[in-house]
Amino acid sequence: MDGLSRRAALRLAALGAVAASASASSVIRRASADDIFGGRSPLLFHSPTLQPFRDELPRLPVVSGTEIALDAHSGTHAFHADLAPGPTFGYGELDYLGPTIESVQGQPWKLQYTNRTEGNPLAADIDTSLHGMSEHDRHMTPTSLHLHGSITSPESDGHSEMLVRPGESLTHSFPGLNEAAGLWYHDHAMSMTRINVYAGLVGTNIVRDQHDSGAADNSLGLPSGEFEVPLVLQEKIMNPDGSMSIRSNITVPQGKWEGGGTGDVGVVNGKIWPTMEVARGLYRFRIVNAGSYSVWNLFLSNRAKFWVIGNDGGLLDAPIQTDSIRLAPAERVDVLVDFGAMQPGELVELRNDEPPPAQAASLGAVPMPLFCQFRVASGRGFLGDVMTMYRGGKGQPALLPAIPSAGSQRTVTVNQPAGGLSLETPMMTLNNLRYTDADIEMPAQGAVEQWNIVNTTLEPHPIHLHLVHFRTLGRAPVDLPAYMRDNPRPDIGVKWAPDVERYVTGPLQAPAAWEAGAKDTVNTYPGTVTRILVRFPTADELGFDPDAVFSAPSSHHGDGPAELQGYMWHCHMLDHEDHEMMLRYRLRG
Repeated sequence: MDGLSRRAALRLAALGAVAASASASSVIRRASADDIFGGRSPLLFHSPTLQPFRDELPRLPVVSGTEIALDAHSGTHAFHADLAPGPTFGYGELDYLGPTIESVQGQPWKLQYTNRTEGNPLAADIDTSLHGMSEHDRHMTPTSLHLHGSITSPESDGHSEMLVRPGESLTHSFPGLNEAAGLWYHDHAMSMTRINVYAGLVGTNIVRDQHDSGAADNSLGLPSGEFEVPLVLQEKIMNPDGSMSIRSNITVPQGKWEGGGTGDVGVVNGKIWPTMEVARGLYRFRIVNAGSYSVWNLFLSNRAKFWVIGNDGGLLDAPIQTDSIRLAPAERVDVLVDFGAMQPGELVELRNDEPPPAQAASLGAVPMPLFCQFRVASGRGFLGDVMTMYRGGKGQPALLPAIPSAGSQRTVTVNQPAGGLSLETPMMTLNNLRYTDADIEMPAQGAVEQWNIVNTTLEPHPIHLHLVHFRTLGRAPVDLPAYMRDNPRPDIGVKWAPDVERYVTGPLQAPAAWEAGAKDTVNTYPGTVTRILVRFPTADELGFDPDAVFSAPSSHHGDGPAELQGYMWHCHMLDHEDHEMMLRYRLRG
């Protein structure tokens, strides 16, 4: 947030902290409007009071094939039965969100993408002082479609500088290298990602294979058809006229970058607090945190246990039984919920009780407590059992490979430089660098590296690496005051990633069981080092050159083609990546 908001926050921090503390202890015990709107900080914008469960949960349409055409366009969408339709973006036939694309492992496919948007529903909120932005972008929205988690050649990766403006098209080629998994696609335009995603440019991609085929007779015995449901989770602040508010903090002027803010209504598949009738049986929910800022701790209101069977990169070896799961922006989970033992007429809610990040809590933000409701019907549904294993058996994919030994280690840092009382908008950075700085990571193709990600801030930051998948080794506490005292951080633009080992103050805490398997996004916690193990693929393995030079249709200002190379890694809090918490990286041949 800018200097004005910091000064206001400092003056009112005590009020905000008291409000956050008081309201955090009153997480909802029933789904009433009074509970949901129990904390209304005077420093934050708030949605009008809305009654939960007025809308049925939408089922997103499904498209498949080896050649798919998809456009981004302007539309209007009603998020709640008591709100008028407001301006939005959508993909394909939808005016908000996009269809679920089904693809098949080993089967290449193409996506012809066209930008047909007219203006931008959040044009007044665009900050033209951010990297590469201008007044032109308020009316001619730059877009870039990224298939998140996909193993994709660089020219089809949805690079943030690979911009497609209104009236332009681009064809992405996907080689089908991913295992069966739940991926998602979203806009990734430079300095505009938070705007375009909030406006609606989000969809899911389910990758199938011979085992996880999506058919009723799949060899894994998994629910399919009506019993397999993608859930796109978001949170928002709504205006009384039905339009969306991307602003959360009243002290930040409109049109200025805010740094991230929580919403106060939960949105699932485009509807606020929807309800869904479920049969008495097993359901498979493919869940993605498609929010811009918040980490959520998801649980069922009756505290029923459920099973996590997969995450970002595909199925786990065995199901993990739990009664809650923490999900950061961009992370996905594949879960099984059994409604078979519940009574007809029983009501169960999908809830959240994760406290907001420290900066939002200091302004009085409270947990957004509710996403949707399930109504248990009398009819029987899918009656299959939860298997003890989903890999390694007959009719199953192979077990996850053993975690290899690292050939080298690399320390990287996540930073939020203090701006003091300066009026200049502070940047969020990785390695203390701007996006355009040349001192980037350049691992070798075929290398196995341990990345030690040091979070020097007061907030969690989900870190996403394009192209690759990795294994999470764990997290350890760090003596940050000593780390930063002994290694003073230079001015922004000079790489700062000091070795962290001598400052680690405790043992490595193993990741949560559901974090096993292939990941593309990992949540890093404040004051910790998060260790991940990454193997960078070779050109021979991929069937394409991951370090190839390619051309964008035009530069950010539309003044001719731009030559690009490599991929990106970044924080997936979208406000953060939009203001420099994103860097390029290259895979050396």
